[in-house]
Amino acid sequence: MDIGTSSSKGVLVDGDGSVVATAVREHATSTPRPGWFEHDALDVWWADFTAIAAELARPDIEAIGLSGIGPCLLPATADGTPLRPAVLYGVDTRATAEIALQQERYPSLMERCGSPLTSQAIGPKLEWLRRNEPDVWASTRRMFMAHTWLAHRLTGAYVLDHHSASQCTPLYDTGTCAWIAEWAAEIAPGLELPALAWSGEVIGTVTHTAAASTGLPVGVPVIAGTIDAWAEAASVGVSAPGDVMLMYGTTMFLIEVMAARAASPYLWSTVGVAPGTYNLAAGMATSGAVTAWLRDLTGGSFAELTAEAASAGKGAGGLLMLPYFAGERTPLFDPDARGTLIGLTLRHGRGHIYRAALEATAFGVRHNLEVMRKAGGTGSRLVAVGGGTQGGLWTRIVSDVLQQAQVLPTHTLGAAYGDARLAAGSPAGWNPVAATIEPDSGSNYDELYGLYRQLYESTADIAHALARLT
Repeated sequence: MDIGTSSSKGVLVDGDGSVVATAVREHATSTPRPGWFEHDALDVWWADFTAIAAELARPDIEAIGLSGIGPCLLPATADGTPLRPAVLYGVDTRATAEIALQQERYPSLMERCGSPLTSQAIGPKLEWLRRNEPDVWASTRRMFMAHTWLAHRLTGAYVLDHHSASQCTPLYDTGTCAWIAEWAAEIAPGLELPALAWSGEVIGTVTHTAAASTGLPVGVPVIAGTIDAWAEAASVGVSAPGDVMLMYGTTMFLIEVMAARAASPYLWSTVGVAPGTYNLAAGMATSGAVTAWLRDLTGGSFAELTAEAASAGKGAGGLLMLPYFAGERTPLFDPDARGTLIGLTLRHGRGHIYRAALEATAFGVRHNLEVMRKAGGTGSRLVAVGGGTQGGLWTRIVSDVLQQAQVLPTHTLGAAYGDARLAAGSPAGWNPVAATIEPDSGSNYDELYGLYRQLYESTADIAHALARLT
């Protein structure tokens, strides 16, 4: 079971990796203020979980794996009762002042944590909560993410996996794989930090109370789970150094497996889902969110827009887009970046604009991969996953922009399939390659990519000024 930004997905998988059944529930993300993104734990996470469990639960279930959007922050009482809606991952940019404060307070942060402080980090969100909602903070004793709160509801355990903890900057030391107790006490005094486990470890079993609410059998083991993107990487066997997952979803996310710990001020450096593993990660704030916005804005279906974008051809008839519709995460770390569309004429139609959005995402992927290589990555094998791989055009554009092949696995169900794989003990042989997307060597995007990189530098001051007006 995986809690996503705009939907939750469940999958029932048998011992050889074959998919038996799937279920999906869509949900809304609340945006009460500009830069705020929230989920209600009961009305979204638990409602989705119980509905999907009712559809998929069977008496012979052997294990349950969980994942979810993250890192996010759900403040709760000592018994796990939510105190406010959860503050979501890096798309939520409310804690900019706290980021600056903690960056100055902890000069050895990069050395100990491996990642810069950004809107993705949990530490600034915790301090924002303490400073801005003191009544909530007064009752806060525990912090949860989507998958850990569900695990708590199912088992009673208060546990966070090591990978997710490594995104709780600056609370976790990626060198020692342990909490930094003295920093946590300064940032979140009185907060009980969760016990740590690796993602595939069993942390408890389904209780009688949880079984009555979900229809799941009593006593089924539940693993610690992890953040959705890392579960998705597990779903497609991204496990060897040089493997990179490209996740085509509401946001675009990239994870590269590293042979050793590495760090970059422009990326996230984390521990992996298994002991002794490390990752470099990158994430764009929007990708599928922009295509969905264009669909809703124009009234066309994805199939219609994709066909029109294919007809628009390379370069979208002279259009160039910056896809920073919710600021940008890596490698810019600029919450005040804004979406930009340049080159419009009266001859352009929605297909040109949709094509520009797909190409903009591809340029963003190239930018991130270049930064990952400078940090020590190789990016030798690219695995494409997620809903955006459907239809073929988007992935072909990305391969053309990168001039690098991508492999498509048999199952692109996403993080929920990875949850099942982790719960099964990460067996070999699951999810073989189904297709390879080869780049068109005659489709050179170098000039357009150069203009893309110039466009942000040329318009950043204007975008920042406009952001201050909202």
